[in-house]
Amino acid sequence: MTCGPAKIVFVNRYFYPDQSATSQLLTDLAAALVQAGGRVHVICSRQRYDDANARLPATDVIRGVVVHRVWGTCFGRDRLWGRALDYGAFYLAGTVAMMRLLNRGDIIVAKTDPPLISIPAMAVAKIRGASLVNWLQDIFPEVATALSANPLPRVLDSLLRRLRDWSLHSARFNVVLGERMQARLQQAGVSLAKIRVIPNWAEAAPAAPKMVECSDLRARLELSNAFVVGYSGNLGRAHDFRTVFDAAQLLRSETDIVFLMIGGGATMAQLQRSVTDAGLDNFRFLPYQSRELVSDSLAAADVHWVTLVPSLEGLIVPSKYYGILAAARPVVFIGDADGELARDIRSAVCGDAVAIGAAQELATLLQKWKADPQRRSLMGRNGHQRYLEQYCAARAFKQWSLVIEQTVKF
Repeated sequence: MTCGPAKIVFVNRYFYPDQSATSQLLTDLAAALVQAGGRVHVICSRQRYDDANARLPATDVIRGVVVHRVWGTCFGRDRLWGRALDYGAFYLAGTVAMMRLLNRGDIIVAKTDPPLISIPAMAVAKIRGASLVNWLQDIFPEVATALSANPLPRVLDSLLRRLRDWSLHSARFNVVLGERMQARLQQAGVSLAKIRVIPNWAEAAPAAPKMVECSDLRARLELSNAFVVGYSGNLGRAHDFRTVFDAAQLLRSETDIVFLMIGGGATMAQLQRSVTDAGLDNFRFLPYQSRELVSDSLAAADVHWVTLVPSLEGLIVPSKYYGILAAARPVVFIGDADGELARDIRSAVCGDAVAIGAAQELATLLQKWKADPQRRSLMGRNGHQRYLEQYCAARAFKQWSLVIEQTVKF
């Protein structure tokens, strides 16, 4: 993997030592580009995803990446108005930093936190003679609209969509996570020549998959004799929890089936309240684990589940799927049974998919998997092979290197 002499500037609200998914992916890629000879800078906030008051150092060098953490408000994610103010402050400070850092021939890579950061990035790129690459983790404001959570007046929403589309058309490349997201951009009139599909990954150098009996977390939780159904990461408004909750109620008499929930999010808190209200004792809840412990925490479960609200197909791709495959665990997808992940799971023979609301089907599936460890082992191996072939970090880095090289030559 080689990189040209142009300066590569990423812009995203979070970067290492933050442990959020977008931060981890950006940290991996930025470090890989440095190792390939790139001059890499990152513009981010001084916050952590889970700590708005972290006040990280304003400047830093991490694994060869020059980090510029800009000033901003620190109201956090709990209230919509506070989040909006934090976004606004980052738009302003981030734009100033982009103007200061970018020169003719440089590359600005805009992620999607905060949403629509591609609009000021496009403006700065035009002014400074730089090239824009958009790295879309989701498509906003369509995500908010699909969740009935779009607070924007219709006129402002329409204006922002036009500006967003302009930034997509103006970019040298738009990197998306899957084929359905590619189709969404094509529907917006973006040329296929400007779109590259590069899936996310789990870790730059993931540990070899662990057997369940080797998980320290599983032992500490005294789950050695249980059949553990795991979930790891954010559980928010884009995700369904009711199907798993209802299945757990159906399985409450099978005391050796335990649902291990690791992570956070608004819907995670709602699930925890529902579990308490229903008096269920077949759940365990833990906070986010540090990245160094993720491979062990994933190994604690016999199977994992991942979910996406069907209306968000093509707008979001759940990245936790790749970690499950890397851990060599079967996966059950709860969402659109004909969705992109559901099709991939069936193609790889690494799990199964059920529709939202199909609690009885999910409960029956888990009972079958519990009774068939050989089947689980085969699905886990199939998933790990799919990870190595399609979703490993090395493959993504090669694809990103080509994007950078083609942008430099443009």
